[in-house]
Amino acid sequence: MKKVYAPGCALMVYKPALAKKVHTFLQRGGDDIPLYTACCRHAPPLPEGSQLVNTCAGCDRRFRAQYAGLTTISLWEVLAEDDTFPFPDYGGQMMTVQDACPTRTEDRVHIAIRRLLERMNISVRETDSSRATAVCCGDSFYGVLPVDEVKERMRRRAEAMPVPEVVVYCVSCIKSMHIGGKTPRYIVDLLFGESTEIGTSEPDAWHAELNHYIENEGNPEKVR
Repeated sequence: MKKVYAPGCALMVYKPALAKKVHTFLQRGGDDIPLYTACCRHAPPLPEGSQLVNTCAGCDRRFRAQYAGLTTISLWEVLAEDDTFPFPDYGGQMMTVQDACPTRTEDRVHIAIRRLLERMNISVRETDSSRATAVCCGDSFYGVLPVDEVKERMRRRAEAMPVPEVVVYCVSCIKSMHIGGKTPRYIVDLLFGESTEIGTSEPDAWHAELNHYIENEGNPEKVR
């Protein structure tokens, strides 16, 4: 089975150097794991039987559902069982978790995320709505509702968080939790000992930035 690392457009926009750190780790043993940076909206030119290691829940769902012959595994599942990754120690800091919408049916991901937090010595206080019953951070309503209503949903979701620091594993959730007044902690940042940067957070600006990547660097027809 051929493994391919697909960081997803959002991580490539957020911190491309961090995506490359992940890639470097995955290849630590001399394994040939190509970096695949095209958007999941484009049919991947990959051989049947390929497995995509991903950091984006949306990519995981789309690759799994729409492209026959491909399988997926989240980076979280890979690292949760890895005995060589140098997990940082956060000294029992208390955080909560915002589960990504596309993972509601994927308890394998919920389990892996919490295993990673345990291995980083992060204490977790769960929200009333998590895992299979997780409430959207608000960003999924962008393009469906007026922006002011989207931001209000972001604030409502953030207000439901039981502690100030919120672990997220979706880059758009970083923006939502920030708009809602919480401190987002992106799990890839936590794993590699980096601070979580807010960057562009206004929904219109963030989605314009993301779409620019999708239509250009993320378009395999334009980067050949």
